[in-house]
Amino acid sequence: MAWILLVAAGVFEVVMAYSLKMSSGLSHLWWSVSFLVFAVVSFVLLSLSLKSLEVGTAYAVWTGIGAVGTAVAGMILLGDDTSPLKIVSIILIITGVIGLNLAGGGAH
Repeated sequence: MAWILLVAAGVFEVVMAYSLKMSSGLSHLWWSVSFLVFAVVSFVLLSLSLKSLEVGTAYAVWTGIGAVGTAVAGMILLGDDTSPLKIVSIILIITGVIGLNLAGGGAH
C-alpha cells in the first residue's frame, strides 16, 4: 500500500508542477488554487508512505516521478524542447531510482 501511495504522490507532484506553470506566476486564480491543492495532496501521500518506506528511497522515487513526469508532460503538453540528451537524462533518472530500490530501499 505504501508504494501505491508513493506513486500517487509522485503523480500529484507532476500535476502540481503543471498547475504552477499554468498559473503564470500564481497570477491565475484557479490554476494557483489547483497548484496548492495538488501540492498538499502530494505531500500528504508522501508522508503517509514514509510510515513504512525508507525516507531516502521514498524521496528519490517521489522526486524521480516528479522530475521524469514533469519533463515528459512539458514535452508533450507544453511543447518543451526534446533532445537526445534530455531523453538520456530521463533514462538515467529512472535507472537511478530503480537502482536505489534494488539496493534495499523497501519497507522496514
